[in-house]
Amino acid sequence: MSKVFNNLFCGLMFFLAASVSFAQTAHNPIIYADVPDMSIIRVGNTYYMSSTTMHMSPGVPIMKSTDLVNWKLVNYAYDVLDDTDDLNLNNGKSSYGRGSWASSLRYHNGIYYVSTFAGNTGKTYIYTTHNIEKGPWKAISFKPSLHDHSLFFDDDGKVYMIYGSGRIMLAQLKDDFSGLKPDTKPQVLIENASLAAGPNLGLPAEGSQMFKIKGKYYLFNISWPRGGMRSVLIHRADHITGPYEGRLALQDKGVAQGGLVNTPNGQWFAYLFRDFGSVGRVPYMVPVNWEDGWPVLGINHHASDTVALPANKSLMPGIISPDEFNRKRGERDLPLVWQWNHNPVNQLWSVRQHKGYLRLTTGRLDTTLVAARNILTQRTFGPECLAITAVDVSGLKDGDHAGLALLQKKFGWVGVKVINGNKFIVMVNAQGASSTESASIPLTQNLVYLKAACDFKDRTDKAYFYYSTDGNNWIPIGTALQMAYTIPHFMGYRFGLFNYATKVIGGYADFDYFRLGDKISTPKL
Repeated sequence: MSKVFNNLFCGLMFFLAASVSFAQTAHNPIIYADVPDMSIIRVGNTYYMSSTTMHMSPGVPIMKSTDLVNWKLVNYAYDVLDDTDDLNLNNGKSSYGRGSWASSLRYHNGIYYVSTFAGNTGKTYIYTTHNIEKGPWKAISFKPSLHDHSLFFDDDGKVYMIYGSGRIMLAQLKDDFSGLKPDTKPQVLIENASLAAGPNLGLPAEGSQMFKIKGKYYLFNISWPRGGMRSVLIHRADHITGPYEGRLALQDKGVAQGGLVNTPNGQWFAYLFRDFGSVGRVPYMVPVNWEDGWPVLGINHHASDTVALPANKSLMPGIISPDEFNRKRGERDLPLVWQWNHNPVNQLWSVRQHKGYLRLTTGRLDTTLVAARNILTQRTFGPECLAITAVDVSGLKDGDHAGLALLQKKFGWVGVKVINGNKFIVMVNAQGASSTESASIPLTQNLVYLKAACDFKDRTDKAYFYYSTDGNNWIPIGTALQMAYTIPHFMGYRFGLFNYATKVIGGYADFDYFRLGDKISTPKL
C-alpha cells in the first residue's frame, strides 16, 4: 500500500509541478492584436512600452506591465499630433498609414521621454514627463523628420538620435531637445547596414534602436532581403561613432524590429513583432543569451511559440475593453482603449448628452466610411473576436449612415441608412476600388442590434456581419468580408462606431454599448 501511495504521491507532485510550469509559460504572440514598432524600458520592477498608431488620435500609446506578457494601456504621449488638413481628415486629405511612426521610449534622470516622427508633417516630436502614467506631457517638435530614430542618452551627457534607412546616421541633439546641435554635423554611422543580412538587398535596414550594455554599443535594425523574410540585424561597437561590426541575429517567421530588455533577475529578452495578416503586427518575446559579447536571439535561432514567462491573461480590459458608455462624474469620457480614426471634432460626440449612450452627430457631408470623421475605434484581436452594439437611430436624418464597421482600406460595415425618410439595415463590403451594398432590409423600428465577427485563425482573415431586431436572434447579412492588411492604412483591422451624412448635417446616432467576445458566437446580452 505504501508503494502504491508513494507512486500516487509522486505522480500527483509531477502533475502539480507540470501545472505550475505550464502556468509559467507564455505563448507568442504576447499580444494577439496590432501593437507594432514597440519600444520597451524597465524602471525598477515595472516595464513600459510605446507603440505605433499612426493616424489615430490620441497617439503613441503607453502600456504598462510587470511581467513582459500582460500589458495595460495607461496613457498616450499626445492627444493631437498636429493641426493639418490630412490629420484632421479635411479637404479630401487623410493621414491613413502616416502620422506618427515608430517611437522611442526612454527614461533618464527621473524623466520619461517618448520621441516619434511624421513624414507627412516633416517633423520630429519629443514628449517628456515626470509621470508616465498620469502626465502631463511637455511637447517639443522640430524639423527635419528623423526616420525610425532611436533616442539615446550616453554616459558623457550627450544626447543623440540614430536614424535612417540603409545608411544609418548619428545626430547630436541640443541640450533643450529643440533640434539638432547646430555646430555638430550628422555623421554616417553605418554606410549600408543591410549588408549584415546578406548581398540580396531588399528593404533597407531601418527601425534603429540603440543600447549600451557593459560599455559596448548595440544597434538593432530590421531588414528584408529580396526573396527572404524580415530579419533582425545587430551591429556592435566600442564607441558610439564606430566602427561597427554587424551580424544577422534572427531570421525566422518574419519576426523582427525591436530591441533588448532585461528583467530584475538578469534575464534578457528581445521584443519584436511579426506581420500576422489582417489582425496586424503582433508582439513577440524572444529569449536572449549572451555569447562572446553578442546577444543570441531565440531558441536554436528560432522565435518559439512559447517563452518562459508568466502565462498570458485576457487582453480585456487592458488592451481592448467593452464599454457601456455609463460615465460617473469625474470619470474619463473615453477609456484609453478607444482611439479616433483621425483628429476628432470634439463638439460632435458626447457620452454625457444622452446618459448611458455614445452620441455621434454629423457635421459635414461625406461619401464613404473612410472619409468620415469621428469614427471611434478599438483593435480587433485574435484568433477570433466579435463586437456587438445596440444603436438608437431615431435621430438620423435623410442620407445618414450609422453603424458598426471593420475599418481598413478593404472595409466592411453593418448599420442603418436613411433614404427619403425610410430606414434600411444595410451591409457594405469594400473589396475593390469602390464599396458595394451587399444587402438592404427595411427597418420599421428605431433600435437595432449589430454584430461584426472576425476569424483570424491560420490567416483565414474572414469577417461576418449580423443584425438583430430583438438582441437575441441574430441574422447574417450581406457577404463575408475578405480582410487584407494593406499598406495605405498600414494597420490591423479596427472595430469602429460611426455616423456620417450624405445629404444634410445634424443627425445623430446613439450607441447604447459596445461589447466584445473572443469566439465567433453571440455573447449573452
